[in-house]
Amino acid sequence: MKLLSSSLALLLLALPPSGWAGPVSINSADAATIARELKGIGLSKAEAIVEYRQKHGPFRSADELAQVRGIGQKTIEHNRTDIRIDRAAPRPGAAAAAPAARPAKPGSGR
Repeated sequence: MKLLSSSLALLLLALPPSGWAGPVSINSADAATIARELKGIGLSKAEAIVEYRQKHGPFRSADELAQVRGIGQKTIEHNRTDIRIDRAAPRPGAAAAAPAARPAKPGSGR
């Protein structure tokens, strides 16, 4: 019986409790994942994060979350080790190609 309860205790320690947060990319995760993985972030705040990201483009740092209504520095600090930033997606309006060459100045001989 003692072996069974010891084994059960080890199994429970190996399973993550539902209240523990995990790493999440705030630039690619959906609202449900953000709400589930970040402490103090419910579904409405997670939806605000996704909405901000869609409107302003990917986050460049965890600190930029403070720009989202309802997200304060304290919440960011509580989650800093679990917030991931994917830098793969460009900001909206970023030029994909090199900028066009400037026209030559009159009288420059070009």
